[in-house]
Amino acid sequence: MKVAYPVIFTETKDNILIEVPDLKIYTEANGAEEEKGTMADAIMMARDAIGLHCITAEDNKASLEEPSAVSDIEVEKGVFAEEGKGFVSLVDVDLVSYRRAIENKSVRRNVTLPYWLNAEAEAAHINVSKVLQEALMSVLEVSR
Repeated sequence: MKVAYPVIFTETKDNILIEVPDLKIYTEANGAEEEKGTMADAIMMARDAIGLHCITAEDNKASLEEPSAVSDIEVEKGVFAEEGKGFVSLVDVDLVSYRRAIENKSVRRNVTLPYWLNAEAEAAHINVSKVLQEALMSVLEVSR
């Protein structure tokens, strides 16, 4: 499923402020310490915020908010209107691809091993995380 929501981008001297009025999302794009965030950064931030909001709604069996028409968005009434010059653009998210991307992120888990077993694994240059993943997939009879 694909969604597209209008987003207000407000450029300031330091960053780009982002508002997704339909979803009540507010975020910003910052660059490195002395750099202003780029429009590409801002679009990525908006896309990530929309994707996360929609995936969470799906997981909670909530309906997604209907996107407003771009022509209905009044930049001068945006939360950041007084911070700089703003404009509206649509930002789309492919929720299937977004979900696949976030579900494939690694999750850090702590594992307790006997000292002697850890020493043997290190001596043999074995990647314990990889072995654990392979063992879990085998026991659970799943694959990726």
